[in-house]
Amino acid sequence: MSEITSAAESAAPYRYTAALAADIEARWQDFWEEHGTYEAPNPGEGDLGGDPAQVAKPKKFIMDMFPYPSGAGLHVGHPLGYIATDVYARYERMTGHNVLHTLGFDAFGLPAEQYAVQTGTHPRASTVTNMGQMTAQLRRLGLGHDQRRTFATIDPEYYRWTQWIFVQIFNSWYDTEADRARPIAELVEQFESGARETPGGRGPWSGLSERERADLLGEYRLAYASDAPVNWSPGLGTVLANEEVTADGRSERGNFPVFKAKLRQWNMRITAYADRLQNDLDGLDWPEAIKLQQRNWIGRSEGARIAFPVGDERIDVFTTRQDTLFGATYMVLAPEHPLVEKVAPDAWPEGTHEVWTGGYATPAEAVAAYRAQAEAKSDVERQAEAKDKTGVFTGAYALNPVSEERVPVFIADYVLMGYGTGAIMAVPAHDSRDFAFARAFELPMRCVVEPSDGRGLDPSAWEDAFSSYDAKIVNSTDHGFSLDGLGVVEAKERMTGWLEERGLGEGTVNYRLRDWLFSRQRYWGEPFPIVYDEDGIAHALPESMLPLELPEVEDYSPRTFDPDDADTSPETPLSRNEEWTHVTLDLGDGKGPRRFRRETNTMPNWAGSCWYELRYLDPKNDEKLVDPEIERYWMGPRPGRPAGGVDLYVGGSEHAVLHLLYARFWSKVLYDLGHISSAEPFHKLYNQGMIQAFVYRDRRGIAVPAAEVEERDGAYYHQGEKVSRVLGKMGKSLKNAVTPDEICADFGADTLRLYEMAMGPLDVSRPWDTRAVVGQFRLLQRLWRNVVDEASGAVTVVDTEADEATLRALHKAVDGVSQDMAALRFNTAIAKITELNNHVTKLSEVPRSVAETMVRLIAPLAPHIAEELWRKLGHQDTVVYQDFPVADPAYLVDETVTCVVQIKGKVKARLEVPPSTSEGDLEAMALAEPVIVAALDGAGIRKVIVRAPKLVNIVPA
Repeated sequence: MSEITSAAESAAPYRYTAALAADIEARWQDFWEEHGTYEAPNPGEGDLGGDPAQVAKPKKFIMDMFPYPSGAGLHVGHPLGYIATDVYARYERMTGHNVLHTLGFDAFGLPAEQYAVQTGTHPRASTVTNMGQMTAQLRRLGLGHDQRRTFATIDPEYYRWTQWIFVQIFNSWYDTEADRARPIAELVEQFESGARETPGGRGPWSGLSERERADLLGEYRLAYASDAPVNWSPGLGTVLANEEVTADGRSERGNFPVFKAKLRQWNMRITAYADRLQNDLDGLDWPEAIKLQQRNWIGRSEGARIAFPVGDERIDVFTTRQDTLFGATYMVLAPEHPLVEKVAPDAWPEGTHEVWTGGYATPAEAVAAYRAQAEAKSDVERQAEAKDKTGVFTGAYALNPVSEERVPVFIADYVLMGYGTGAIMAVPAHDSRDFAFARAFELPMRCVVEPSDGRGLDPSAWEDAFSSYDAKIVNSTDHGFSLDGLGVVEAKERMTGWLEERGLGEGTVNYRLRDWLFSRQRYWGEPFPIVYDEDGIAHALPESMLPLELPEVEDYSPRTFDPDDADTSPETPLSRNEEWTHVTLDLGDGKGPRRFRRETNTMPNWAGSCWYELRYLDPKNDEKLVDPEIERYWMGPRPGRPAGGVDLYVGGSEHAVLHLLYARFWSKVLYDLGHISSAEPFHKLYNQGMIQAFVYRDRRGIAVPAAEVEERDGAYYHQGEKVSRVLGKMGKSLKNAVTPDEICADFGADTLRLYEMAMGPLDVSRPWDTRAVVGQFRLLQRLWRNVVDEASGAVTVVDTEADEATLRALHKAVDGVSQDMAALRFNTAIAKITELNNHVTKLSEVPRSVAETMVRLIAPLAPHIAEELWRKLGHQDTVVYQDFPVADPAYLVDETVTCVVQIKGKVKARLEVPPSTSEGDLEAMALAEPVIVAALDGAGIRKVIVRAPKLVNIVPA
């Protein structure tokens, strides 16, 4: 310590320093914990019941997106959203709300499992350690969470209910007539009574075997197992949901190649809810960008399903342009389409174009070779607009149902099985991809939508397809049926009616959304509460057998393979525990003890976060998912929010089509089955931005420690070597992470909170600058000095009234900060507090009323110093539940406004006038102003334009 620093501290022993901040913050954190300051009471008399007067207040349920307890700990970017919700929760408490704000951990998932594979440490051990570290870091920030409600998804008491929800979904089906989920037992009753016929010509229910009944119900269940195309990542040893595959066809985690494979997997029938998931977005207070992403992901499109006969088979296509059916000159199947083998002949038909065969001797050889080629590409690569169109003729011809022309059937990789029917009718004159394919394979094109750009009706002379919804139909007459001269909309309606009359098609709706792949070949996840009998029939475990806990295994890793070896299949860690996998159970179904095989996949990491908002409400309940009264109180429908849900949910926009869509689906199922009153989980969603940091790289492109970089003459150097600098993410791997512990040690948690909230709008990304943190530290030092004498520690406020100017500054700040807090504009709220604090700093004496108002103003943002100053000002109760200041409207009206006086549009003078000044008085004052008199210099006046009270414009004669 220098002599200057020592002398300064001796002269001001009660100065607000980092050391004093640390002492204040630790003491108040202990106080809050000891007194349960942030405990939000539930209605009723359960474990979390409490003060009826508190429960009677309007409620606010405020949530952050579930954090994953990383072993690297927090950097300053992580708590941005947590601090923001804490500030807002504190503000809502001070405005008279019963606020529920808490935080748990989404602790299942691949990172802990990979760490276990590398070190042999059980995933639970490393996860619990990481949760402890993160909890300590968050506590130091002074976050006001109700600690009674915290939990982790890995707690058996928690995932018991995750498994229970899965059983409810498994035992449900979607009744399209009632437009809701119903218990599967009600469907069985309909089949048994004959009220509903078994589909597909199966015969009566009573004549079906147990296996046949199980297979039939599997076609209806909302959770079902099927052999379906999946995204298989040999490098991870697991399958992935579509959303976990990157645009270039690699795994989001690990960047391994992903291939298409067929595996027996569990799925969630989320597609049954496609319309409700899309339509109900209208009632949510979400960013429009997130709503648009969900709508695009759901991908609802109206069109027609059309049957193209191929011998004894038929190829069904879905199209949104049935009006162009006369222009369909060929068809394309996805390489994986199951009809390819059925329709392809043994030999090429006579006259087959050489370019169609790919140089192969038979259709079978051509199809096999092309399929192998397509399997090596990602869906994104297959659909790329710029790539050359490839494909091969199957040797089959289909019949265009309206023109009765024979059209060749190809396979091509730009058609995917995952969308529509996996088959298209190709109208090359009016679709760019079909146009390019037709050119490459010398296929005919027919114009059936009249171009409006003068290009004519001969597609062979065009450079690209013509597509329009605002055009006339042409060349579409045959066998007495015609669309010629109709507009697109009318033509679509007429064509759909014609197809339906003849049984050749029907109007229908299609979706991009696919059912949710729900199996993972991993250890560290929720076990499925499913067992299989000797006939392979799946049975849900009864509630009495839940939770089904994870067993111990010697090897945590799924079996992985050469990342590029697509010809492999998964082996799960749980399957190696023979004692756990094969068991004798009595399921209570009247059949007594039987041998069963457990499901050895685990649920995906999304499962636990699909319903965690409900567990926060009633975390100790071991009898039901959530008490209905408690759920209605915190999440039930309210005026303006008929679907209910959390009042504010803050998190990153990267979860738009993963967690947010999945959670909405689970909520709707639980709502349909009567378990909850809220049809939506999150009413208001707010996406916070990201705290970024500069990344420095040496000439090899390797990141170097940012803390060791020096700036000289606008360039950057690390150990004498010049390095590049770009703005990017903050993280341990980029060597630019700053931990909250460092900032708290140097300035205190309140300073960190203020800086993160002051950096810019909450929803915008912003760069971190440690050097700028000191600005918020000085704000707190000045606030402290306005109340406390740094030499003696005595409170210096006086019991006198504030002057007029201070009262106006105070109430304007209160009004502005109140509006900013309610709208999550914390950066501008801090700016207004800073302006007020600077005004007060200039006063010779600070009135007590002003000091107390300032402390309450800043309390949500800097709670520790606010508590300390509130106590020093003589109050024994916590500031957390004090009323937030309310502005007096009398002080919000300016005493005077500035009136600009112009001559021929040029400003010549400014007058300070009362806001109520009339036009006549304002004109007289302007004309009498000496500067104006001199400027006119006796000239006549042609016109005076007055806009009271802010403008007078004089037009000389």
